[in-house]
Amino acid sequence: MPKPLVAIVGRPNVGKSMLFNKLTGKRLSIVEDTPGVTRDRLYAEAEWRGRVFDLVDTGGIEPGTDDQILAFMREQAEIAIASATVIVFVCDIRTGMTAADQEVAGMLQRSGKPVVLAVNKMDATGPTDPDIYEFYNLGLGDPYPVSAVHGHGTGDLLDACFQYFPPEEAEEPENDVIKVAVIGKPNVGKSSLVNRILGQERVIVSNVAGTTRDAVDSYFENETGKYLFIDTAGMRRKSRVEDRIEKFSVLRATMAIERSDVCLIMIDANEGVTEQDTKVAGLAHEAGKACIIVVNKWDAVEKDDKTMKRMEEDIRRDLAYMTYAPILFLSALTGQRVSQLFQMIQNVINQATMRIPTGVLNSVLADAQTRVQPPTDKGRRLKIYYMTQIGVKPPHFVIFCNDAKLFHFSYQRYLENQIRNTFGLMGTPVRITIRQKGDKED
Repeated sequence: MPKPLVAIVGRPNVGKSMLFNKLTGKRLSIVEDTPGVTRDRLYAEAEWRGRVFDLVDTGGIEPGTDDQILAFMREQAEIAIASATVIVFVCDIRTGMTAADQEVAGMLQRSGKPVVLAVNKMDATGPTDPDIYEFYNLGLGDPYPVSAVHGHGTGDLLDACFQYFPPEEAEEPENDVIKVAVIGKPNVGKSSLVNRILGQERVIVSNVAGTTRDAVDSYFENETGKYLFIDTAGMRRKSRVEDRIEKFSVLRATMAIERSDVCLIMIDANEGVTEQDTKVAGLAHEAGKACIIVVNKWDAVEKDDKTMKRMEEDIRRDLAYMTYAPILFLSALTGQRVSQLFQMIQNVINQATMRIPTGVLNSVLADAQTRVQPPTDKGRRLKIYYMTQIGVKPPHFVIFCNDAKLFHFSYQRYLENQIRNTFGLMGTPVRITIRQKGDKED
């Protein structure tokens, strides 16, 4: 049974994101005093009275707006409302009840969903501000005074939401869900790919670069497995990351990489690999994540029988540090080859979680040393005693030797290639740690 879903809605700049962060206990949602900062729906897990539920922060609802982005935000909020178990409608005591609040309240009443009214920014302690009583005019029942900054009143607010939760039933663990971060520079088609996979407008898609600012989670399941797709804000060059909101977005994308199992590194087929693409890919590589290079907008490229081969060679040259990553040419717009993505994700996660027995590893090590002798320096030869695997995601091997200084990087790369030739390990980086044994074992 899915967890209850609580949607936080309201007009822009009433403190929805601040309340979201307070209820989840994490700084997951971007908080800034600029209306319209939260654009997509942002999910997080929270707990109250021993019950785990999902919380969704939405972009501010601006009734009757002609602005493209604000209209998108309203549409996203409406989707969240349709999926919600209970809706928390946030208003602002400082501005009082506005005409926009009344329009949003009417929309919520028409939804037929339970609504809990929260009046935010009531930061003072002591007697309740009498201005709260005007919010009864919204027709949504008792208003709950809260302070998202200090946390006042959030317990009563959650109690009010809790009464609408369905009876709890045993829920199956979701440990087999693969977390997939979709990363890349702005306007490369990340949101379009997620929407194509989900079959709905889950993430705002616009030709305005930088539309996605938060990292947004979307659950998807098909016959190949269970997935959590994380659509991230496009990462620009640091020199171009000027405003604070943009810096938060880069941080969110970096955090999304950290919590993912697989990274889809998206490249625009019309542009090829840019300098920024190499930096984005480098973040995933350094984090040790399984990776797939996704060349999007393949439908827009004029092709002959060698176009794909030439672009693959260019990618391998420009991303020479991740030759292990498979390449998939697709079109999020038309859906071309998108279905192949799932089996590829399964393949790379299987490789990233592979465990190789120590005995088998050392047989490969012995064979490799027979083919190419370990290096020497000033008459002293490197002696390699044994190798063992100590971790997965990525596969991490430790090699014990007589003198780590003799272990030249080129020989380490040679051994990594021998391991890959034997076991595959496609799609995942490999970590090798060199450890030196005591002099008595020389």
